[in-house]
Amino acid sequence: METSPPKTGPPIIEMKGVSVGSMRDQSVTVLKDVDWETEPGDYWILAGLQGTGKSDFLMMAAGLMPPATGTYRLWGEPMPIFDEARLPIRLRLGVVFDGGQLFNHLTVAGNIALPLRYHRNLPEEAVLEQTQRWMEATELESWADSTPGNLARNWQKRAGLARALILQPKILLVDNPLGGLDLRHANWWLRFLDQLSKGHPLMEGRPVTLVVTASDLRPWQNRAKQFAILREQRFVVLGTWTQLEAASQELLHELLVEERRA
Repeated sequence: METSPPKTGPPIIEMKGVSVGSMRDQSVTVLKDVDWETEPGDYWILAGLQGTGKSDFLMMAAGLMPPATGTYRLWGEPMPIFDEARLPIRLRLGVVFDGGQLFNHLTVAGNIALPLRYHRNLPEEAVLEQTQRWMEATELESWADSTPGNLARNWQKRAGLARALILQPKILLVDNPLGGLDLRHANWWLRFLDQLSKGHPLMEGRPVTLVVTASDLRPWQNRAKQFAILREQRFVVLGTWTQLEAASQELLHELLVEERRA
């Protein structure tokens, strides 16, 4: 019988009564009354149709904007975190933006290395070595000296992933990783996130807690551990895939056929 993993420590993310505003207009509420916890080792898929607030929610969870109402704590610390004293807590969290959100005045290698140069006092040789490892892991070596504008969207996404992972975060938020990708690149993401969830060698074998947004639930069957949907300003936790299948078919119908409707 499929069960949720046992709790191994305090929640990484803890939200109580959280409402989320739109990134474009904070006066517009996209989600209301979110009560949600993320435990170490979780692998969440947050699914919803376009316009349901998936990216807004993830950016709020990343600390890029505050919740409109309610409380949000990251490892017990109030979010968002802006002060230097608590920055090490914030750096345990990595974010992969939809499309990568890279700096076009930097090369791909420069984008990936940026967090190390900004947050770690390392010799340049060590920075270059770690950057090279992540470029190899994401198959970006041939694009190292290119600027992001010369890359297709699929490679921009991978560069954003490498940049987010180079500080070895304990939790990774990933916005719409499969969006706009062909089957080959989508399968690469599914396999790579599986590795991160189980313990990637470049993360010293330590499993990374994952929170991923998606429009279609089906690719994540037998991969993710927990599922939730965003619908009509609600954040609905469905639990495991077995629990998801037992949920209201009417509630899930929109998500499961989303690609055919698009």
